[in-house]
Amino acid sequence: MRVLVVGSGGREHALAWKIAQSPRVDRVLAAPGSDGMGAVADCRPGVKAGDLEGICELAASEAVDLVVIGPEDPLAAGLADRLREAGVAAFGPSAAAAQLESSKAFAKAFMQRHGIPSADHVVVDDLDRALAHVRARGGPCVVKADGLAAGKGVFMCATTEEAEAALREIMETRRFGEAGARVVIEEWLQGEEASYHAITDGTNVATLASAQDYKRIFEGDQGENTGGMGAYSPAPVIDAAVEARILERIVGPAVEGMRAEGTPYTGVLYVGLIVDAEGNPSVIEFNARFGDPETQPLLVRMDGDLVPLLEGAARGALDPRAMPSFADAAVCVVLASEGYPRGYQVGRPIEGLADVESMPGVEVFHAGTRRTAAGGHETAGGRVLGVTARGSTVRDARDRAYAAASKIHFEGVTCRRDIAARAIDR
Repeated sequence: MRVLVVGSGGREHALAWKIAQSPRVDRVLAAPGSDGMGAVADCRPGVKAGDLEGICELAASEAVDLVVIGPEDPLAAGLADRLREAGVAAFGPSAAAAQLESSKAFAKAFMQRHGIPSADHVVVDDLDRALAHVRARGGPCVVKADGLAAGKGVFMCATTEEAEAALREIMETRRFGEAGARVVIEEWLQGEEASYHAITDGTNVATLASAQDYKRIFEGDQGENTGGMGAYSPAPVIDAAVEARILERIVGPAVEGMRAEGTPYTGVLYVGLIVDAEGNPSVIEFNARFGDPETQPLLVRMDGDLVPLLEGAARGALDPRAMPSFADAAVCVVLASEGYPRGYQVGRPIEGLADVESMPGVEVFHAGTRRTAAGGHETAGGRVLGVTARGSTVRDARDRAYAAASKIHFEGVTCRRDIAARAIDR
């Protein structure tokens, strides 16, 4: 079969890499793809992820059997709907179902309707009222742009002054454009963060492994949120008892609730979680697609074929028994450009990639690179590379990932040095 992966980042590189290993797949295409993905996919740089018409035309002209949609923006724009209308199997939720990610206010109201545990909150669309609310409540809170902001629209505010600054950046200066026309202000839940992925066809559910990502730019979870500076899997905080609660209290009610409301959810449901000291999970966020960078360690430690799950969900015939197994552990360390997640320069030569290719158990996924005229690579984004390693334990995988990362250099390279430390130090 032929599979088209939509997107160009590290997550999409990892998906194309895993899909290409399937004995059922004889060709992988990527739109637009990237220079770094060329070894595993036939990339079409002229067809951007947001070009819904172009992707539908590409799927038809190449007789694509399955389209796997990576990023959130085309899902929110209705790409999965357009493909299904054209008779093409699409892995990803409809625009209506993708509101679980594209509108935090929608997600919060949905969780309230279906008794899914989450933080107390208010939704505000006026800056003055938002400022008055954080001043009246005092203390720490979480301020979120309502719409899509590439993972950067969440501000963990320890003080009222920080909350006010976040609100002005979101609603007044409009750092995130119309995504900041409305905000969600939440209580700051106490506990340990983790994430969980489940694949569903709207009725049946197949569970994937747990993971933990690192959103803040600096070690010790300091600084502002990014799209993700690294991740590892499995996350020890999600033991068997916690996983059972996630499925019973969150994943099951979410899938059933979406179906009951006439917007059945198909694709992968990403649940961002806080797990408190008693092992009770609460939802921080839903995402309508695979996490980035969690996908990288998840797929590196996955044994077996991912494609039957993707196709089964897309065609409404998911067989949970097709669930692949997860062995060992994996860690992804993101190498980012200096200045990320705000301003940064591109075009800086990358050295050392060839030195890493021969390292056992290591995969490097390209998130923001491009080919140079001399045949090498240079930086082309904020998050540049996801250096991912598999090992018998989290510590082993972490040591391999950092050993590989140390061989790669470009001017201003930035990475966190504490990825997976929570698992090792507990």
